[in-house]
Amino acid sequence: MTIIFLIAAATLILTAIAVLDLVMGNRSVSALRDMSPDPAPDHPRVSIIVAARNEQRNIREALHSLLELRYHDYELIVVNDRSEDATGPILEEMAEKHHRLKVIHIDLLPAGWLGKNHAQWVGSKRATGEMLLFTDADIVMEPTVVSRAVAFMKQNRLDHLAATPSVHMPTVFLAMFGATFIIFFGLFSRPWKARDPKSRCHIGIGAFNLVRAAAYRQVGGHETIRLRPDDDIKLGKIIKKAGLRQDVAYAPEFLVVEWYASVGEAIRGLEKNAFSGADYNIALVLTGVLVQLLCSIWPFLAIFVTRGAVQGIYLATVALIMLVVADSARFHRSRPWYAVGYPLTSALFVYILLRTMLLNLIQGGIYWRGTFYPLKELKSNRV
Repeated sequence: MTIIFLIAAATLILTAIAVLDLVMGNRSVSALRDMSPDPAPDHPRVSIIVAARNEQRNIREALHSLLELRYHDYELIVVNDRSEDATGPILEEMAEKHHRLKVIHIDLLPAGWLGKNHAQWVGSKRATGEMLLFTDADIVMEPTVVSRAVAFMKQNRLDHLAATPSVHMPTVFLAMFGATFIIFFGLFSRPWKARDPKSRCHIGIGAFNLVRAAAYRQVGGHETIRLRPDDDIKLGKIIKKAGLRQDVAYAPEFLVVEWYASVGEAIRGLEKNAFSGADYNIALVLTGVLVQLLCSIWPFLAIFVTRGAVQGIYLATVALIMLVVADSARFHRSRPWYAVGYPLTSALFVYILLRTMLLNLIQGGIYWRGTFYPLKELKSNRV
């Protein structure tokens, strides 16, 4: 039995284990579509908090969707974080027409904070709701999503609920990359285990993090994660570590985001959190890259350069990968045939991981929305 055969067999086994975990995990996640769209009279007040910096391209559409929610008791707080474009004037114009919209302008960023985290923290201090919904400034919501989410939280007695959006991309390749990213995110974070109190897995999604205000304040809110570029998922982590109850639900019919407008924008956009998501652990990043090369890229090449039983094993591996990518698409309003781009988008993801890590190390930190954050300072905020 040659080493080449053993590598092929190991690759197939690892892939089969990952596929089984993903298939079973995806099917264990609930969907907001199954909840009532009508708010109950006893539904609590919700404060929706949006941090916005240089969001003139998307903020009107996003805020109009939030202002048209079918929910009887909510407030909308938008924190303009040092925007240099027309975001501020747009917000003031909209606030004059909509009494529900409250605008806070931030001119200076205090030391020891990332801009978005500070803006969310400032918004939370002004909030009066029993529940806080943190969402991004480019998320378009369907009118019943908050009602459904609150009902889900009450039914399951949760302290925190994250909901998954559908990701709209302007090109087919970017859409394929989005589908691939969801696969990697699922395998890395295993969000379906977030509800299990015995599991260390946790979840948080920037598009929709709904949390009880009392729970948020109990864990210290965004002040606890003030220097985390991956603030959305780390909010979920500190909630889970506190022994509070959280879960995730599918909501692609109710939440829409244009994630990135170009490949270059995707590469630059992930600079801020691809390394922090691995807790700045070089060994973890390199291990992840090695696994991706072995299990996500090499099998597609190997079917052309191997023969006999080894080729058959790699064909089986590729078939499993294609099937699971196509299967995952059904849960996120993606297209099953995007699976054909998986090897190329996997290669792009590997490039982003390595590039981000090297940039963080060479620059000694990250540039995010016009501000430089030293790596030493970022690493100090461990949670």
